[in-house]
Amino acid sequence: MNIIVKKDIETFDYEIEFIVDKQIDANLQKEAEFLGFSFKECEVVTIQSAKKILVHIKDCKDLENFKIGASKAVKVVKNFAVKDLKITCADEFAPAVAEGLILGLYSFDKYKTEKKQTQLRDLIFTGDDNLAKALEAVAIVCQYVNFARDLVNSHPEEIYPASFVKVMKDEIAELPIECKVLDTSDIQEEKMGAILAVARASRHEPRVLHLSYKPKGATKKIVLVGKGLTYDSGGLSLKPSDFMVSMKSDKSGGVAVSSAIMAIAKLGLDVEVHAIVGLVENMIGGDAYKPDDVIVARNGKTIEVKNTDAEGRLVLADCLDYACELEPDYLFDMATLTGACVVAFGDYTTGIMGHNEKLKHGMYKAGKVSGELVGSLPFNRYLKELLKSPVADMSNIGSSRYGGAITAGMFLDNFVSDAMKEKWLHLDIAGPAFVDKEWGYNPQGGSGAGVRLLVEFAKTVTN
Repeated sequence: MNIIVKKDIETFDYEIEFIVDKQIDANLQKEAEFLGFSFKECEVVTIQSAKKILVHIKDCKDLENFKIGASKAVKVVKNFAVKDLKITCADEFAPAVAEGLILGLYSFDKYKTEKKQTQLRDLIFTGDDNLAKALEAVAIVCQYVNFARDLVNSHPEEIYPASFVKVMKDEIAELPIECKVLDTSDIQEEKMGAILAVARASRHEPRVLHLSYKPKGATKKIVLVGKGLTYDSGGLSLKPSDFMVSMKSDKSGGVAVSSAIMAIAKLGLDVEVHAIVGLVENMIGGDAYKPDDVIVARNGKTIEVKNTDAEGRLVLADCLDYACELEPDYLFDMATLTGACVVAFGDYTTGIMGHNEKLKHGMYKAGKVSGELVGSLPFNRYLKELLKSPVADMSNIGSSRYGGAITAGMFLDNFVSDAMKEKWLHLDIAGPAFVDKEWGYNPQGGSGAGVRLLVEFAKTVTN
C-alpha cells in the first residue's frame, strides 16, 4: 500500500471524507440521512452517487476516533474495484487517519488457498512535504505492526526458536541492526538454567536473540526484553485443550520488541536500542522439567517449580539478568505473561508494573499518544510474601490465585539488579496481543500490541 501526498488531486477512483461535528455539504447530507446516517461517533456511510464514503467524527480531540473511523471506511472500500483513494481531512488529523487506514486494511490469509485480493494500491492525501514526511513515519511504524501481526499469527510448526531467528536475520538485512544469537551451548555457558529447564522437552533447541541498534551520537540506551515462547503447551502442568489453542501467540512479547527495534532503526531515531528475546518451546516428554524441580537462574538464585505453565517468567528471568549487564537508561520487558492481567484489565489493555512512578507515567503518556491502552498495577510487600518457598529462594508462582499478574511482576523483580530497579518496567500484554474478535482497527488474532507503544516511548527519549 502506497501513501502519496500531492498539492492538488485531480483524478482519483473514490474518496473518504471526514466530517467533523456535522460539517457536511447540504446535498450530501440529504442523501446520507436518507441512507440512515445519524452522525454518531465514527459512523460511516457510502454515497455511491458521489463515489464517496463519509466518516463522522464528533470528538476530534481524540485521535483514536479518526483511526477507528478510517478503519471502518477502508474495510468497505477495499472490496470495491478501486485502485486509488483520495483522503479528505485536515492535515492535523492525517497521520491518525493514515494509521487507521493501513492497520485497518490488514488481513491474515497466509494459509488460505483462495485469497481475497483488494485492488486498492494508493492512498492519496492533499498536502506539502512536511505532511509527506509525517505520513512516511506513520507508514514505517504500521509496516512493523503488521509484520508483528503476521509473525504472531504464524503457526508453531513454522515459527520455532531457530526459524524465528532466521526470519529476523532476513528482516534486518538492510537495516543498521547488529545480530547476536546464543545457541544451546552459549546458553549453557551463560548459565541460563531457567531457560534451559523450560526448553528441555522440546525437539526445538532454545535460542537467545540479541539485536542492537547503535546510532552515532546517541546519548540514551533502551534495552527491551521479550518473551519468545514459540509455543506453550503448559509443559507437564498441561493446559486444557481449549486454552492451548492460540498459544502460538505466546511469542508476542518477543515479536513486539524485535519489531519495535526495526521500526526505530528505520525511522533513524537517535537512541541506542537493544532487543533481547528468549526463544523457547514449552513441551512435554520424558525430559520435561517438573513441578518440584529446583532450578538455578543465571544470577545464581534458586527457583522452586510449582507449575510448569508459569514458564515465561523463567525465560525472562535469565534474559533480564543478561540485559542488566548492558547498563541501560531504560529497561523494559514485554510478555504475554498472565491470564490474571486480562482478568484485571480486560482484553485490550497492557498492564505496567515497576518501582518508578515517574517512569510508569511516561509509559502511560506514550500509550495515550500511540493509541495503545495501558494501566498500572501496584507492587506491594504483602503479595511478595506469596512467592516464598520452603526449599529455594522463591517459587515460580504465588501461593494464592489472587494477584497473579502482580506476583509474576514481583517474581521478575528478583532478576533485575539493584542499579536497574528504578529504570525497569514490566509490561504484560496478555490481553491485547491476541484477541479472538476484531476490535477498533485491530484484526482478529495478533494485533502487534506493544510495537507502537515502544516506538513512541523511544521518540520521547530523543526529544
